[in-house]
Amino acid sequence: MAMAMAALRREGKRFAPFINALTTSLLPPSHLDGREQASLGVRRISTQVVRNRMKSVKNIQKITKAMKMVAASKLRAIQSRTENSRGLWQPFTALLGDTPSVDVKKNVIVTISSDKGLCGGINTTSVKISRAIQKLNSGPDKESKYVILGEKAKAQLIRDSKNDIEISMTELQKHFLNYTQVSVIADDILKNVEYDALRIVFNKFQSVVSFLPTTATLLSPEVVERESEAGGKLGDLDSYEIEGGETKSEVLQNLTEFQFSCVMFNAVLENACSEQGARMSAMDSSSRNAGEMLDRLTLTYNRTRQASITTELIEIISGASALEG
Repeated sequence: MAMAMAALRREGKRFAPFINALTTSLLPPSHLDGREQASLGVRRISTQVVRNRMKSVKNIQKITKAMKMVAASKLRAIQSRTENSRGLWQPFTALLGDTPSVDVKKNVIVTISSDKGLCGGINTTSVKISRAIQKLNSGPDKESKYVILGEKAKAQLIRDSKNDIEISMTELQKHFLNYTQVSVIADDILKNVEYDALRIVFNKFQSVVSFLPTTATLLSPEVVERESEAGGKLGDLDSYEIEGGETKSEVLQNLTEFQFSCVMFNAVLENACSEQGARMSAMDSSSRNAGEMLDRLTLTYNRTRQASITTELIEIISGASALEG
């Protein structure tokens, strides 16, 4: 074979036209140069390109696996706090009730979302519910405003409701908030907005793969007192007697402020827990998809490499056959 190749090199000029014609007829389209491929409508795939793509997919898979582990660690840290916080707002629901269908003039929609993405559709769901609540409570004599906690909800609502946003807070979830921090935020909201009803929109954590979009409605002290006098259903408030020097209005004012801070604390924790669970599920799906893509790229690489080896063998056989002829 070596002697044949040496003879082919010596007589290359004489046999070149014949060998080129024979090689072109025998080789697959992937071996042709760029202009010949373009004339035949063939797209060439090089092994180097496939190797680079495989390397990129492997790196992405490492990142998604690491993000899944981080999300799982954060979820374990916050899940117990979330479950314990549910006992804070439940007594208020029994005392003051939760009336989402109440008809008032001034509605403030508190939308809680995350500051980061890659966590499924929890932020989009919260924004959709907030927009639906605003649409349901809109009218000639009604007013609906937004209070936004989280960068993702702000980025979506600012497109079509920029003038309706009263307060916007971001970068609150770098570290999990405690009750003192949330109560300061709640107090700041109550001082800067006028409302008849506060409607808090968040995602309630159920499991790693499941969360429930939830709306909690809190009425102002004036509306609570008015509904109570009108015979509305407001829990067991009227069954209690007020002792001490405080009037009923003062007691309701203190109760509603404390209720808002407790519901906000639970809502922030529930939404953070849902965020980590959704991110964990999203990164797990991304890792699986990266593995499937890597398998397909490996198969493509092996086929391309085998095609190049076959092409080289055809060249050698064609040259030897030409010399023998």
